Amino acid sequence: MKFEVIDNLFTINLNSVLTLALAAILLLIGYLLVRKVNFLAKFCIPAPVVGGFIFMLITWVGHSTGSFTFVFDDPFQSVFMLAFFTTVGLGASLKLLKSGGKLLIIYWLVCGVVSIIQNSIGMGISAVTGLEPPYALLASSISMIGGHGAALSYGNTFVGMGYPIAKTVGAAAATFGLISAVMLGGPLGRLLIERHHLKPTNEDFTTAAADINTTDETHTLTSFEIIQNVVVIICCMAAGSIISGWIGKLIKMDFPTYVGAMFLAVIVRNLNEKHKFFHFDFALVDGIGTVMLNLFLSLALMTLKLWQLSDLIGGVLLVVICQVLFLGLASYFIIFRILGADYDAAVMCAGLCGHGLGATPSAIVNMTAVNDRYGYSRKAMMIVPIVGAFLVDIIYQPQTIAFIRMFVQNLK
Repeated sequence: MKFEVIDNLFTINLNSVLTLALAAILLLIGYLLVRKVNFLAKFCIPAPVVGGFIFMLITWVGHSTGSFTFVFDDPFQSVFMLAFFTTVGLGASLKLLKSGGKLLIIYWLVCGVVSIIQNSIGMGISAVTGLEPPYALLASSISMIGGHGAALSYGNTFVGMGYPIAKTVGAAAATFGLISAVMLGGPLGRLLIERHHLKPTNEDFTTAAADINTTDETHTLTSFEIIQNVVVIICCMAAGSIISGWIGKLIKMDFPTYVGAMFLAVIVRNLNEKHKFFHFDFALVDGIGTVMLNLFLSLALMTLKLWQLSDLIGGVLLVVICQVLFLGLASYFIIFRILGADYDAAVMCAGLCGHGLGATPSAIVNMTAVNDRYGYSRKAMMIVPIVGAFLVDIIYQPQTIAFIRMFVQNLK
């Protein structure tokens, strides 16, 4: 830890280990508060969100008073996200995917339509208020579905086209979306479950498929078996990163590293089911994934800058508010019914709010909070990560580029 005064501002520099330690402590504080404060548990507010928000408020006080600030060295966030998606892939048995195949297609198409409507909302408000189209699009599916990474990427493109504050607008919109995602998803899932008196059944899964990820409680893992599972996770992360790099060069655009790792992990899992290369233990892998996810989100939230939201003024603020209202109302009144109006549909709506406004890890945390309170939804936890992490991009990316070409490039 290093203290210094820069431009009359007391600056606290945290190295990578201290940054990680702070995130871990905030995560524990979040869990303790969720257990102690009935309101947080009742409305399924995720623990890393609680801890992250506390620190966000502290950093906001420092910024608003001009008295102190934090500087983080954070090399772990991307690694944790990569590890989490790899564990998601290792949990994806094709037998489970086949059991929920039709619903996966429906959910994917719903997410694609949502992304188109988000861009349409942005352009509609742009036409009414006179907001410049690039800023409207940055407050639409680019930042809502694409998150901070897409907002930065497209923001750079718009800056090059002559819109100087594009990156700032994109970052602010993505921050607003991420905060909204983790605040809306859990309560919405709870509301649907309580309103319709829903219970988890997983009845559409065959008995054989349902038992795929059940750990044999009579078998105690040896140290070597634990190491095998950890090594497989790490190797999938490494090889998947390389594969994603190759795909990115092939398609001449950024391809998310975690997507390659996740789909390689799916292949490894299913080959191992057939050939038994190593003793796969779902409980162990799932536990590692849960730790990685919670630490990732704790790091992501504690390093968010609340004051960036001050850049959301006028038409841009109106766009992002309308995005949240649209997805919340559409999920409650329409999408829930399209997905089957059952317990799985309610949990998936909580997940949709997560990756439809923020990021796929937000979706998982939302669904986990609901699952912990009401019961596990296998379908939701299998389908939402795959669609949110990759499949939605197949629709979201091309139609966003089409909107840009139609409404932005023609203006220049």
